[in-house]
Amino acid sequence: MVFNAQPEDGDPHRMNPLFFHIIRAFFLALLLLALAAAPPEKAQAEDSTLLAPLAEAEPLLLQAGQSALPTIWIAGDSTAAKGPPTATGWGAPFSKMVDASKVNVVNGARGGRSSRTFVTQGLWDALLKEIKAGDWVLIQFGHNDAGAVNDVSRARGSLRTIGDETEQIHNLLTKKPETVHSYGWYLRKLITETKAKGATPVVLSLTVRNEWKDGKVERRNGPWNDLAEETARSSGVAFLHLTERIADAYDKLGPEKVKVFFPRDHTHTGADGAALTAQLLLEALRSLRTPGTSGT
Repeated sequence: MVFNAQPEDGDPHRMNPLFFHIIRAFFLALLLLALAAAPPEKAQAEDSTLLAPLAEAEPLLLQAGQSALPTIWIAGDSTAAKGPPTATGWGAPFSKMVDASKVNVVNGARGGRSSRTFVTQGLWDALLKEIKAGDWVLIQFGHNDAGAVNDVSRARGSLRTIGDETEQIHNLLTKKPETVHSYGWYLRKLITETKAKGATPVVLSLTVRNEWKDGKVERRNGPWNDLAEETARSSGVAFLHLTERIADAYDKLGPEKVKVFFPRDHTHTGADGAALTAQLLLEALRSLRTPGTSGT
């Protein structure tokens, strides 16, 4: 049925104005209900997961019978997290490369996190309570620490030092006051609390982005690698320069072959790129005599 909203004067079939407004309100209500019930767009759904608790992404509790084995815990961002096929972190293939009869691997990395938000959102506490003596914790942050200290979307940046500097903010995202610390402070917190559990922390430098200049891949992504290394050294723990290992491998392959490792963007790898990073990390961990990494 088609209603003439504005019929000419004298039209014998002219709709009663009150009836017209009732019909219009009815169909407007139906439209609003349909929009409210519609699923969010994919991008919005992905953003909403940034504040989801860690347990929703991957259970941290080990299955019965596994607790006697040492565990390698992964604390990091999307470059280590399981992720979708177009953004697979190295943690996913790494867990399949170690000797499962000798060591467990629990990937606690979460996309979008910085060293700061991994702590402030409770992700570190959830992981820490499961760590036991004899375990190893791989710590890798920096990509997201470069973000804004305070904004309405992520508010995840840390101060670009390793000292005890702080910045007092009223967090525009959480609507709460917060003391923001340095990148080094957050790393030291993870290192110190890991040691207190009798476990071994290992700090990793960043993964490499698909950015090239004069035929060489870009190895420096801000100050984070230098800050991470200085923090690890001053804390007396191992530092693995994963960046250099990855970049050396990329330079040998060249930009055209490396390009296929990055199906989504210049930061996140697909399965093949993640597997290469995991293999390079595995080789580095063998030099530290990490449980389950030899002879696999």
